[in-house]
Amino acid sequence: MGLTASVLAVDAGNSKSDVALVGPDGTVLGSARGHHGFQPPLVGIDTAVDLLGGTVERALADARERGFAVDAVEHVSACLANADLPVEEAELSEALQARGWGRSVQVRNDTFALLRAGLDEPRGVAVVCGAGINCVGMLPDGRVARFPAIGKISGDWGGGHGLALEALWYAARADDGRGEPTELARTLPAHYGVDSMIALIEALHRGDIPSHRTHEATPVLFATGAAGDPIARYLVRRLAQEVVAMSTVALGRLGLLDEEVPVLLGGSVLAARHPELDEQISTLLAAKAPKAVVKVVTAPPVLGAALLGFDHTGAPAEARARLRAHYEGA
Repeated sequence: MGLTASVLAVDAGNSKSDVALVGPDGTVLGSARGHHGFQPPLVGIDTAVDLLGGTVERALADARERGFAVDAVEHVSACLANADLPVEEAELSEALQARGWGRSVQVRNDTFALLRAGLDEPRGVAVVCGAGINCVGMLPDGRVARFPAIGKISGDWGGGHGLALEALWYAARADDGRGEPTELARTLPAHYGVDSMIALIEALHRGDIPSHRTHEATPVLFATGAAGDPIARYLVRRLAQEVVAMSTVALGRLGLLDEEVPVLLGGSVLAARHPELDEQISTLLAAKAPKAVVKVVTAPPVLGAALLGFDHTGAPAEARARLRAHYEGA
């Protein structure tokens, strides 16, 4: 007879997916990574879940190789990119439940995984800035604060892709005289190996530079700002303002503005620890939420998905500690 895993934890982002099978005592029985994004808006729910299913199967195979024959799962805790609205979480919960991976299923947006990974208890706020930008908050009683976070139509500004487009916009206008001068008009073409902004615009438009390379403009923006360029520095400070706006609104909704509480930062842009961005976030946040403690999350979000699963199953503190030690030790 095989084992029953307590939690099947899933963290599925826009570019990769991590899956872990966790025993009742917090032991990681098996795990796997899928090098594909979870993108139902592009490929449809069934195809997205099929791709995720391949990673789940590899996690089960990894458990068998480690000597754990898992034949049942108590709870599936899935933190998924593109689960931006409650109706989307419900649709995806139904799709995962139909696969029979576990006796119960809970789907959340993947930002919740990063938040829970950085907390010993579900109390705090997290801002993620990777390809896009999002913010969520939680309290132990189950209350949450969140945003739709689906782009311009939901009031968002920032994220790696958005910053790249802003940098290109300012550089193009500087180059042709419609805007203020900025070194971005020089540093961006140089990065992409062309001799002018007009050449860069043409290459991006015609696909000579693939669209997926657009995000490379974001680190160029930060480097140009660090060298003193006023336009680039303005964009970095604007991002800091957005991070603080989202986090303080979430803190306010949860009644935490005047309490000592963590504000967690994650995603490729915030985890890069750009000095001016970090300084601006700390300064602006201190003015609005003076007791908030800023922290960059380094633990993998799949840990957060597993801990959310343990919150559901009521796992003991020792199991949670063993699980955290596994990931933080790695």
